Amino acid sequence: MSRSPINRRRRKRSGPMRLVRALALAAVVLVLCALAGGWYLYRDLAGSIGTSHALGDNAPKSVGGDTNILLMGLDSRKDQNGDDLPPEVLDKLHAGSSDIGGYNTNTLILLHVPADGSKAKAFSVPRDDLVDIPGHGQDKIKKAYGLEKARTEEKLAAQGVTDRGKLETAGREAGRRAEIETVRNFLGVPIDHFAEVNLAGFYHLADALDGVTVCLKHPVKDKYSGADFPAGKQTLNGQQSLAFVRQRHGLDGGDLDRTRRQQAFLASATQKLASAGTFTDPVRLLNLLNVAKQDLVTDKGWDLMSFLKQAKNVSGGNVAFATLPIERFAKHRGEDVNIVDPVKIKQIVAEQTNPVHSTPPTTPGGSPAPAPSKAPPAPSPPVIDGGGIPCVD
Repeated sequence: MSRSPINRRRRKRSGPMRLVRALALAAVVLVLCALAGGWYLYRDLAGSIGTSHALGDNAPKSVGGDTNILLMGLDSRKDQNGDDLPPEVLDKLHAGSSDIGGYNTNTLILLHVPADGSKAKAFSVPRDDLVDIPGHGQDKIKKAYGLEKARTEEKLAAQGVTDRGKLETAGREAGRRAEIETVRNFLGVPIDHFAEVNLAGFYHLADALDGVTVCLKHPVKDKYSGADFPAGKQTLNGQQSLAFVRQRHGLDGGDLDRTRRQQAFLASATQKLASAGTFTDPVRLLNLLNVAKQDLVTDKGWDLMSFLKQAKNVSGGNVAFATLPIERFAKHRGEDVNIVDPVKIKQIVAEQTNPVHSTPPTTPGGSPAPAPSKAPPAPSPPVIDGGGIPCVD
C-alpha cells in the first residue's frame, strides 16, 4: 500500500525554519500596525526604516480604501546590506551559517485589510507552488526573488560594475520587483504595499516584547527543536519561542500541530502588542522601533500613519488566517513542487477579498480572471483572537 502524498511530503520536508520566518514577518508587520505612540515616534520610524522603489508607481492599486499588503520573509542569513548576521544571532536562531539559504522568499503572505475596519484576512502562499515566473518560466514561487537578483547582478557585473554595495542594492530591488509581479499574477489582485524581513526579525521581536506567553496542554521535550517546556501557561523568551514554534517531533499531528503552535504564538503576540502597557513603556517601545528599523524593508511612499489608523484591528489580533490550497505533489527539474490550480486560487482570493473594492484581477496574459461567483468554497480559516491565549497539545 503506497503512502499518501501528504505523508510522503512530511517525510521529505520538515522545513523547520519557514514557520519561524512566517512568525517573524507577520509579527514585525503587526508592530507597524500597533505603533501609534505619537508623531515624533512615527517620524523617527518613517525616517529610519528601510525603503524600496520595487513596487513601482504604475502598479495596479486597490480602490475603495481596501489595502493588500504582500509580506515577504527571506531565507537569507544576511542583513539588509548583504552582510552576514552576527554569529551569536545565527547560533540562537539555529539557522546554520550565513552561507546557507540564499534569497528565497520562503514566507509569502497576502494581508488584506478592509477599509471598513472589518476582519482582516491573511492568505499564506505555500513556498513550493509551481507558478509562472516572468522571464524565468515555471518554477517554485519562492525562487522569483533570488533568480532575478542573481540575473541582475550578473548583467551588471558583465557591464563592469564591481562595487559590492551597488550590486546588492540593484539585485535586491530587481528580486523584489520579480516576486511582487509573480505573486500579483498568481493571485490576480493588486498589491498596494509590501514588507520584507529576514530571519533575525522574529528573534529580535520576541525579545523586544519581553517574552510571549503560550499555553501547553502537556509537557514537551524535543531534542531536535530544543523545546523543553512543562504543561500550562508560561512566558518564553526569543530563543525559547523559536523552539516552541519549530517543534514537530513528538506531536501526534506533526506539521499540523506545529501550525497550531504558530497560530497560538501569533494570538499571544498580537494580544501583547495591543495591551496598554506595551506602548506606554518607553524602553519597550524603543526596542520595538529598533526591530522595525533593523529588520524591515517596506515600499517607499507607504503612509504608515494613515495605515495605522485603518489597521488598528490587525494589531488587536482580528485576523483570519488561511493557507491557499494545492492540488497534488510532483517533481519539477528534480525538485519537489506543489501543483496548484491558478484559476481556483484567483477565485478564492477574489471572493474572500470582496472584489467590488478592487480593480478586476487579470491573468498573466491580460484577460480578466474567472468570475468569483463560481469559486469553490475556501477552506475555513482559523481565527486568531487577540483576547485569549489558546492552549495547544
